[in-house]
Amino acid sequence: MFRIVAHRGVTAAAPENTMAAFARAALLGVDAVELDVRLTSDRRLAVYHYYYLDGFTTGAGPIFAHTAGDLESLRVVDRDRGVDHRIPMLEEVLDRFAGRLGLEIELKGPEPEAAASVAKLLSSVRSHWDRIEITSFEPALLTTVRAVCRDHDIALLLPPSEAWMRSDVVAHAALQRARLAQAQAVHLHPVQINEEVVATIRAGGVNVHAHGVNDERSRELAVALDLPWICTDEPESALDFRRRAGGARAS
Repeated sequence: MFRIVAHRGVTAAAPENTMAAFARAALLGVDAVELDVRLTSDRRLAVYHYYYLDGFTTGAGPIFAHTAGDLESLRVVDRDRGVDHRIPMLEEVLDRFAGRLGLEIELKGPEPEAAASVAKLLSSVRSHWDRIEITSFEPALLTTVRAVCRDHDIALLLPPSEAWMRSDVVAHAALQRARLAQAQAVHLHPVQINEEVVATIRAGGVNVHAHGVNDERSRELAVALDLPWICTDEPESALDFRRRAGGARAS
């Protein structure tokens, strides 16, 4: 049965990519959380999804124009609960959750230095590598991580398919881009996944994970194709589905 990854934490309980959202995921019992990292101007890795701080935090401007010290004084806006949340640094997340909770760390890039920065931090938690996956849409970032952390799990994120692409092209592009990245797995959206696509990619020595698994049909597809790893915005529903599916198999 698949492992469940909470996309940016449990965002029903706290703003995405915050320590509170990750803590809630650990309490809920998911297998891992997905989080995004961006490089600050002083080459620290901030856990934040967007280029711009505007609208989501008390700050403004692109995150790459700020130092880690600048970010310390900012707060993530939580209008629903009126609670302040800091923008965490990746080392804080590793210190608190590595070994306690699986981590899917997405390198947003595009700065080449981001890969070396994350590889350096990973060296301090080597004993927990079996529960950490590094992902990116940028194959070059993943090959750099692979060069430094040779035994680490890395996975390529595939962009949404263009309208003209049929399953044969989706499978071929996913496999070849994963090979370029030297990735063990490629992450696809459920609309890109079917038996033909999964079989082709696996035949090439690459596994298939899924993101955006947010409804019953997508979860059933993941079970039918024996996908090992799903990333979801609905972790509670995914956990309930897994319990029900496990019970059905046992009976």
